[in-house]
Amino acid sequence: MNFLKDIAKEIGNDYASLVSEGVSAGDTAGFIDTGSYIFNALLSGSIYGGIPNNKITAIAGETSTGKTFFCLGMVQHFLESNPDAGVIYFESESAISKQMIEDRGIDSNRMLLVPVTTVQEFRLQAIKILDKYNEQTAEERKPLMFVLDSLGMLSTSKEVEDSEAGKETRDMTRAQVVKSIFRVLTLKLGKANVPLIVTNHTYDVVGAYIPTKEMGGGSGLKYAASTIVYLSKKKEKDGKEVVGNIIKCKTAKSRLTKENSDVETRLYYDRGLDRYYGLLELGEKHGVFERKGNRIVVGDSSVYPSAILKDPDKYFTKEIMSKIDEAAAKEFRYGN
Repeated sequence: MNFLKDIAKEIGNDYASLVSEGVSAGDTAGFIDTGSYIFNALLSGSIYGGIPNNKITAIAGETSTGKTFFCLGMVQHFLESNPDAGVIYFESESAISKQMIEDRGIDSNRMLLVPVTTVQEFRLQAIKILDKYNEQTAEERKPLMFVLDSLGMLSTSKEVEDSEAGKETRDMTRAQVVKSIFRVLTLKLGKANVPLIVTNHTYDVVGAYIPTKEMGGGSGLKYAASTIVYLSKKKEKDGKEVVGNIIKCKTAKSRLTKENSDVETRLYYDRGLDRYYGLLELGEKHGVFERKGNRIVVGDSSVYPSAILKDPDKYFTKEIMSKIDEAAAKEFRYGN
């Protein structure tokens, strides 16, 4: 309708448009591969999907659950898959070093580390970067990813001022400040097609009938994030040597896939996320693979799962991967 188009122009709202022409900050134009097929499926319903390229994804867990390593694994794969891409890494824990980044195989020339201490500082710098990014034409823009590691460690301007003044009072405004920050950033990130990965801590809910985890920081991130994934871990050993972690990932919130779904991924200390880990279990559940004892039936023979994962290209053929992708849709998407 011409009248509605005229209204969109008249009100001066950059985000307003006819739905038939696409919702600039709402539609998901694509996904960013996380480096793990099963984690892609959990987030998007397809092993070839991943993180929505214009949404906020929260990775939450207790201390030492591998949240930073998990994010760095996704950063590594994002940069490897997009030779012209860049990453803005907002860091509040002083836990990142040049050696850590380069040891993980991440191109340090395409990763900008931005130390932040308060939520207000993060908001100001994130908006400045997004505004600068949006000044480029669509053809000039290269893929960009934001990471905030971590929200839980950020203080507020008031908290810093009180601390400098020697006051011991708790800042009761933090939750409201965090909520206002994500209200502003959500639309800007969506319009720019820039994903934001936020790590955050969890705590045990006191008095819960059953053991329950809750994410810190108030309700701001809970409302703004399109996906919230809770992590827990156990060690992965090669003989007696600990080589990484098996990480259980559960969707506490998801706008694209079924909530409360969970998968296990494998995170190696030296090379990031294991691409194929978790596919055997998904395939077995939906009849793609058949288990015989503690082996997987492949053609006329049976093979140990560890042997399949050591040589995935041999066993995960194009036909098998297509069937697993169908299984992922049944397992994780709404309406199947």
